[in-house]
Amino acid sequence: MDYIKIRFGNDFDSLTSKIEKTIEGMFRPRPVSPMFASSEQRWTPQMDIYETEEEIIIRAEIAGVEKENLEVEINSKAVKISGKRKEIPSSESATYRLAEIQYGKFERFLYLPTPIDTEIVTSSYSNGFLQIRLAKLQIDKTHKIPIADG
Repeated sequence: MDYIKIRFGNDFDSLTSKIEKTIEGMFRPRPVSPMFASSEQRWTPQMDIYETEEEIIIRAEIAGVEKENLEVEINSKAVKISGKRKEIPSSESATYRLAEIQYGKFERFLYLPTPIDTEIVTSSYSNGFLQIRLAKLQIDKTHKIPIADG
């Protein structure tokens, strides 16, 4: 069985600077033709987040990304999904009429609507979709505390 790498942590490294890069990337013009693409191209996969009473589900559309090039990091408040899609070589004699498929690295930070239990996480990758299921932390749970003698 192959596994998707999931790392746990209390804080993500230099989160502020990465958010700034993400905002900066939103305003950077996208190349119209592959001949204008830089060697360090970045892209943003589309994602859905939805929740049920018990869990939060994240679905990422990342067709063409190999599982070995995927990484998921979580803490109780956020999820970071990153990876890289390798460019498919084309014929040198080909003339592009349309080039919309994006290649290169991607990184997404998703802030969760409620704290999650980092011990109860599952992930799967099928047909170009990564799905992550995160159990919600049961905050309103009442615990009985035993009272010791003496």
